[in-house]
Amino acid sequence: MKDHEKSSDKLSPKVNALLIIDVQEKIIKAVFNKDSITKNIKKLIEAYQILEENIFVSEQNPFKLGATIPELLPKVAFKKIEKMEFSLANIQEFLKELKNKKITNLIVCGIETHICIQQTVLDCLKKGFEVILISDAMSSRNRVDHEIALQRMIQRGAILTTTESIIFELCKTADRKEFKEIRNIIMS
Repeated sequence: MKDHEKSSDKLSPKVNALLIIDVQEKIIKAVFNKDSITKNIKKLIEAYQILEENIFVSEQNPFKLGATIPELLPKVAFKKIEKMEFSLANIQEFLKELKNKKITNLIVCGIETHICIQQTVLDCLKKGFEVILISDAMSSRNRVDHEIALQRMIQRGAILTTTESIIFELCKTADRKEFKEIRNIIMS
């Protein structure tokens, strides 16, 4: 395999997981563009529940920072991980679950881009995962922190995309019976 073939612009045909990182009430209040971020995370969750499985929701210090915003909790089975570590990749329970389910691709959204997302992504890249950043479904309190964190993660090998783009990529074809439902989610 040549160097330019290693990092494909499309998802590898392997097992995906959606990581919804720390979308908690006390954190999101101060995040820039929070209404748009919340709307995109909600679309991503709704579509992902139809097209895929393996959803992980993390909560950073939930006793102080509150629970995940109820409207951003998946309606189907998901694994919730409460943590004090900034990086999910330092949580053995999380790593064990990924290994057991043979997950290779991590689709990441949430807050804050420059703290828990960045540390998780950089650690997961080191561990050999393909990481897809949903840039319009993640944010920080300051735009510059968000932008610089995205650049840093991309430089290390993460793939950057948007909510709509990843949903259509997961759907793959308009021939799918679920396509009408997916289109309605996108258009909402």
